[in-house]
Amino acid sequence: MRVLLDSSYQSCLDAAFRYLSYRPRSEFEIKMRLRQRGFDDSSIQTVLLKLKEQGLLDDFAFAQFWKENRESFSPRSRMMLQRELRQKGVAPYIIAEVAEGMDEEASAYRAAQRKLKRLASADYDNFRRKLGDFLKRRGFSYEVTRHTVNRLWQERSKGA
Repeated sequence: MRVLLDSSYQSCLDAAFRYLSYRPRSEFEIKMRLRQRGFDDSSIQTVLLKLKEQGLLDDFAFAQFWKENRESFSPRSRMMLQRELRQKGVAPYIIAEVAEGMDEEASAYRAAQRKLKRLASADYDNFRRKLGDFLKRRGFSYEVTRHTVNRLWQERSKGA
């Protein structure tokens, strides 16, 4: 019986390591993945403890990684970041701490700059509508969106 338990634990641990090899994960993500794989709760809890002991499972570090990744590659609003972290099972107090101090104006500006090349020949109405819609889909408020669109239009006009 002990061999069977060790085998189940080791398989569960191997599955967790494989899942973590792609990118950092939240505790909730790993727990759900291991349940989908059919592992029992006892093995899952033991594996989660082992991963925490080894420093491979830390929801705060995961949330920080997620925020930095989003800011670098796909800027989103604070609200959208908080929603994504909630969906990944991160605790509300961690989400609040990680999202604190986000500069939505800067995030919106970075996100919008990537869209500018496609709008190079657009008139003001199309520029405003397309860029505004893009930023709204990223979760930015009307005020931040309006300010960013106006700023980029002015910069574009000066550069022309």
